[in-house]
Amino acid sequence: MMTSKPDEQILCSLLFQTTSNYQKNLQTLLTLITDAKEGSIIVAPEVCLTGYDYDNFEAVAAFAPSAIEAIKRVSYNKIIIFTLIEERDREVFNFAKIFYNGNVVYERAKARLFRFGNEHKYMSEGSDKEFEIVKVAGVKIAVFICFELRFKELWQMAEGADVIAVPSWWGVARTENFKTLTNALAIMNQCYVVSSDSLNTECSKMSGIIKPNGEVTRNGNKPCLEVAFKTKDIALMRRYMDVGIE
Repeated sequence: MMTSKPDEQILCSLLFQTTSNYQKNLQTLLTLITDAKEGSIIVAPEVCLTGYDYDNFEAVAAFAPSAIEAIKRVSYNKIIIFTLIEERDREVFNFAKIFYNGNVVYERAKARLFRFGNEHKYMSEGSDKEFEIVKVAGVKIAVFICFELRFKELWQMAEGADVIAVPSWWGVARTENFKTLTNALAIMNQCYVVSSDSLNTECSKMSGIIKPNGEVTRNGNKPCLEVAFKTKDIALMRRYMDVGIE
């Protein structure tokens, strides 16, 4: 279990650039995780270790096993959430993973691929049935993977979460959409939303943390944006504005 009390946990939204050097990207992520406080809930951008490097897709999938083991080693007393591309039974998926205390405690494949970006030509789609709220170290967590933000069915399935993580590779042309959707997701579910988008040129760079009352802090240019996680703020908001969320 985490050494810190739930009210002392820290939410951490990462913002960094993904380069063509996968090992360098992994080292960047490992450094940011190591530097984060114990008890942190850390969300990194979607496919932050490789990007959507379609020209080298076999190498992208082959990088996953060693990367997973490296992240496991730094996940003690920290919850780490991001996605990576991985091959399973001759199919390739974009898996969201939650790491904690040396283990992958939850994973699911991206259920709604971004066809406008041709993701469906390179990867297989997961299932909505795998979308769930998972309890890790006493915190109820749901994960949206980038484009999945646009589907209201998944919003309903996230009801009751304490923290909704949104690892993303969101296009800069739709920056305002990303801000609006992540803000509304926190307000609708009266919970914390931790969104992490890439610093790459084509992305929105709008990593941020939204509180249950709708208060928004966007990353700016910090590698790790930190906001205190307080379970009492969730309870207070749900009691003050009772919309039936347990």
